[in-house]
Amino acid sequence: MSDIGKEESGAAEEEQAERALAETDEGAAAELARADADEIGAAPTDDVADEGPQLDPSVLPLLERLEAELGDAILDRAEAYGTLVVRVRPDAWRRSAEVAKSKLSCDYLSFISGLDWQPAPREGGEAGGDTSAPVQPTETTFGLAGSAGRFQVFAHVQSTAHHYGVTFKADVDDADPRAESWVPVYAGADWHERECWEMFGVVFDGHPALRHLYLPTEFEGHPLRKDFPLLAREVKPWPGLVDVEPMPGEAGEGATADAEGGDA
Repeated sequence: MSDIGKEESGAAEEEQAERALAETDEGAAAELARADADEIGAAPTDDVADEGPQLDPSVLPLLERLEAELGDAILDRAEAYGTLVVRVRPDAWRRSAEVAKSKLSCDYLSFISGLDWQPAPREGGEAGGDTSAPVQPTETTFGLAGSAGRFQVFAHVQSTAHHYGVTFKADVDDADPRAESWVPVYAGADWHERECWEMFGVVFDGHPALRHLYLPTEFEGHPLRKDFPLLAREVKPWPGLVDVEPMPGEAGEGATADAEGGDA
């Protein structure tokens, strides 16, 4: 037997002796159990633990093609239920649409919208009258592929021929949210960008005509921003409304007072 074989045999015999002793010694048994648990829970020594969340293999070919076209413009990537999610630099937002249509055959634009990661305010203190408050986050959290700030734009495109899709995200400035219009690439972006501008206040540079879809021209604010004062929380007359009806109870109180005065 070689010296190496003798050393391995001796180590094995020593380990067996320790386990035999542990069977009759409670303290030794506990120490041995802790050592086994530490060995099982030890972090891997290779680089696998540092790779982050693993992507579904089905999205890897799409990601490779996007990386070849966009390069370092891709800031982060993730996967949700088999769909690739890619966060790109703001200056590559329009380029992402062009690559998706020409290189990935994504001929269908599903939607363009905005994201506001700021937590919704809790009205009326901790208890408040807002019934949704208990399920709302109290700290800013970001979704898949992260974010550099409060606001983002995101869009989803699909290939009707190959039956796959990609969701693109880009950060926009909190004080002056702007993004390049996708209308020159996807004509259907016209309606979606108008809605996003109206509801989130994101200006799409190059859009042919940003104008209201749902709200009157003089409407103040952007209803889908988290800090927008909802009428359910704060009563405010609708802009342009001339005859404001009294709140419930006011008419009854006035009628009651008039009746009491008449009786007197």
